[in-house]
Amino acid sequence: MSHFSGLSRRKFLLTAGASAAGAVLLKGCTTSSSGPATGSGASPAASPVAANDTPEVTKAVLGYLPIVESAPLIIAKQKGFFDKYGMTDVTVAKQANWAGARDNVTIGSEAGGIDGGQWQMPMPHLIHEGIITLNNQKVPMAVLCQLNTQGNGIAVAGLHQGKGMGLKINDLDYVKSFQSKNGRKFKAAYTFPNANQDFWIRYWFAASGVDPDKDIELLAVPPAETVQGMRNGTMDAFSTGDPWPYRIVNDGIGFMATLTHEMWKYHPEEYLAIRADWVEKHPKATKAILKAVMEAQQWCDDPANREELVTICAGREFFNTTNEILTPPFKGTYKMGDGKSDFNDFNAGPLYWKDPNGDSISYPYKSHDLWFLTESLRWGFHKNALTDLDVAKRIIDEVNREDLWREAAQEAGFTADVPSGTSRGVETFFDGVKFDPENPEAYLKSLKIKAA
Repeated sequence: MSHFSGLSRRKFLLTAGASAAGAVLLKGCTTSSSGPATGSGASPAASPVAANDTPEVTKAVLGYLPIVESAPLIIAKQKGFFDKYGMTDVTVAKQANWAGARDNVTIGSEAGGIDGGQWQMPMPHLIHEGIITLNNQKVPMAVLCQLNTQGNGIAVAGLHQGKGMGLKINDLDYVKSFQSKNGRKFKAAYTFPNANQDFWIRYWFAASGVDPDKDIELLAVPPAETVQGMRNGTMDAFSTGDPWPYRIVNDGIGFMATLTHEMWKYHPEEYLAIRADWVEKHPKATKAILKAVMEAQQWCDDPANREELVTICAGREFFNTTNEILTPPFKGTYKMGDGKSDFNDFNAGPLYWKDPNGDSISYPYKSHDLWFLTESLRWGFHKNALTDLDVAKRIIDEVNREDLWREAAQEAGFTADVPSGTSRGVETFFDGVKFDPENPEAYLKSLKIKAA
């Protein structure tokens, strides 16, 4: 039987604790929005929760970062969808950065942290295995849904205009010989190592023949510092998410080489994941959260709601920006710069529930989890813990809770949008490379530039 054809999940024992010292150090790292829903038409029509579906608890603390990937969590709170499904005390807590989110989920909400929230992939799997946590503490995690697709791109500093840096890098010598001509390597950055944005920029470089581990300097840098580096000429490229592309082009800092929409249409992006001990203790509350997020995702994808979505997310307690900055990505209108054609396509921007091919965005396909972990193997990440594809598949089976997604979708009446299997099938990238989740070994062998 295919690894991705079944719907069962191996159960496993959950052991996750937090030290009092860690709680003291990390408590207070979040800011939250837990007030009543706001905005026009703040709450959906009342929908009684059946007695047997009443959540075990009404409270949860979900972390997010102020980028478009977090919109379903913010909308579920502000439009009353959490309330609708009985989760009346959900807090959406702004995180300072990805490292802070990781540390806060490690200690949990009872110690001043979070129960879960928004994640780059495969952060939940790495936290689950104790690969990226303090003292390698294992914190079992449950991936519950994908929050969005797209909404990312590769930005390049303005000093590199006219050098043929688009979806493909046309002048490889310009990048590879940068050190000999400029006294330093071409510098590129992402916001957290070994996760989404690291993968996007690595794939982009490697597809054109640039080895990201040898030919350039690749490093993790907070977004604001990276933008400043692009301003002063010390940072050359940046794997970034909305709303940064608008600022980079509009403020004359640089241009967009490509959108991830061009690299891999409707690719997996960021996910909702919660501590597995919380999920196992509160399965009905978990499904209530899922139903609320699902309904928020559908609301977000209605073009008629995008103007209100912009206004809510731009608010001081969330993104703390302007409608002018958020409107273009939510409309799919991207200015690319450097002589490239602009985008004016709703489907080129962030989407949340369903893509134009009819595939679910919200459903957490196991095949997508496998791509992220296969790509980790490609670059030699976490060699001592992530040793081979069998280990990767074992982790996916433990972490991915697509079974709860299906149950929640059925109970909420979203049956028309439930996928038939746990794989989206063969994925094709812009350079013609294919990833078949039934044969990830072939994908790894086909790649010309890799560490493994």
